[in-house]
Amino acid sequence: MLNANYYETLEVSTRATQAEIKKAYRRLAKLFHPDSQCESATHEKIVTLNQAYEVLGDPKRRRVYDQQLFSHSSYQASTQRQQRNEAAQSYYRQQRQNTYDTDTQLEKWLKEVYAPVDRLVYRILKPLDQEIEDLSGDPFDDQLMDNFQKYLENCRDYLNQAQNKFKSQPNPAKAAALAACLYHCLNQVGDGIDELEWFTLNYDDHYLHTGQEIFRIAARLRSEAKTIIVN
Repeated sequence: MLNANYYETLEVSTRATQAEIKKAYRRLAKLFHPDSQCESATHEKIVTLNQAYEVLGDPKRRRVYDQQLFSHSSYQASTQRQQRNEAAQSYYRQQRQNTYDTDTQLEKWLKEVYAPVDRLVYRILKPLDQEIEDLSGDPFDDQLMDNFQKYLENCRDYLNQAQNKFKSQPNPAKAAALAACLYHCLNQVGDGIDELEWFTLNYDDHYLHTGQEIFRIAARLRSEAKTIIVN
């Protein structure tokens, strides 16, 4: 298990170049040197910086560390998904007990919660195939990757808006099945964004393909929600 994130210790991105890592280490080593005037300068801080640089400053050791780091983070994400699913089941059991259904409430919820959430999900899912096609020209091209990361940033913003909107009102009992479908759709969208963001950090196609598949699941859930409304 990883007890520390060496990238955070050196205050650099996981995509930092070796030169950037070296520069960051020198800056921090100077800042926290015992002879400096920094109040937080300690022997332990220097030891921590040295440990981080010994790994990240060596390309071979850095590659091994990155594999461990991404594997650990992926495991955490999987655990969090399981916890969210368990929380979702508990949440909807409680919602069914605490909400009451009237036609007026249902109409209000569909208009003020479901409709805007559905539009935000569409903004996330619709552009994915085109974004990936654009990126496939050269995934290692900085401009193309920056464009793809900007898309993911927008997705994260849309998701936050959708989640806040979804939580803004308790769903009527008549909309329990629809709300459950929508809730799981939002969870899948979040998981898909996580996977796609991992791809931008390590260029591992596994994360890209997993993200695509999770988005497809989210799209099916979105379609199921529309079917529930019709029926």
